[in-house]
Amino acid sequence: MNKYFYFGEKIEKFDVRVLNEREVRAGAGILFFFAMIAFMNSWLSGNFDYTKLFVVAFLIDFFIRIFINPKFSPSMIIGKFFVSKQKVEYVGAPQKKFAWSIGFILAATMLYLVVINNVIGPVNLFVCLTCLTLLFFESAFGICIGCKIYNLFNKEKAKLCPGGTCDVIKKEEIQKINLFQMAIVGVFIVVIISIPDLINTKASNYIKDSGKNLSTETPEIQKQDTIISDECVVPDWAIAIGHAEQYKLHHNCK
Repeated sequence: MNKYFYFGEKIEKFDVRVLNEREVRAGAGILFFFAMIAFMNSWLSGNFDYTKLFVVAFLIDFFIRIFINPKFSPSMIIGKFFVSKQKVEYVGAPQKKFAWSIGFILAATMLYLVVINNVIGPVNLFVCLTCLTLLFFESAFGICIGCKIYNLFNKEKAKLCPGGTCDVIKKEEIQKINLFQMAIVGVFIVVIISIPDLINTKASNYIKDSGKNLSTETPEIQKQDTIISDECVVPDWAIAIGHAEQYKLHHNCK
């Protein structure tokens, strides 16, 4: 039985069981990709079918990781395929198990709220965003937030952290960020934020110029406008999750 049911591989040169960080990050990236698709589908269209499907898949995947063996996890197997030609980066398994337990609890909560009870509201939105944040930091930056929390509750601190972050190291010159680089990021953000305002201004001017022709609308066009205005009535589910403004935007309502 122990041949299949264990967590992490035993490598002689390490005093703790280990996992391949490259597979872990690849698996997190795969899950984040589908989680984002499900979330945006729910957020923009109000269709929670993909979210329910993903929650079930996520829960099964993490159940296998934690209670059976990470190497049998579907997302880890797919991740292994894509990074199989990359050099292995060993990380400690204990902190990963703790971090994944947090993910399993979040998935179980979503199963109860969304899949079983069909609850739509701020609570499941918060849980979903938390899960997305954990997956994003793991896949994009190699930062395991759950592993950071692990150190708060265990006297024996995490070992073999990704990128050697468990060890106290001095940053190399190439790792440092100077004020000029920070200013570039700041300017970039300001420019990106300003673009929608510029687009909306041009759109408003266009609508104002074309408004002169509204009096010549045919009854068919006026009837179509009435139908569109009915679509602008925000449904209760959108209000419940604080999605009213996004719903109006999605239906081209003012």
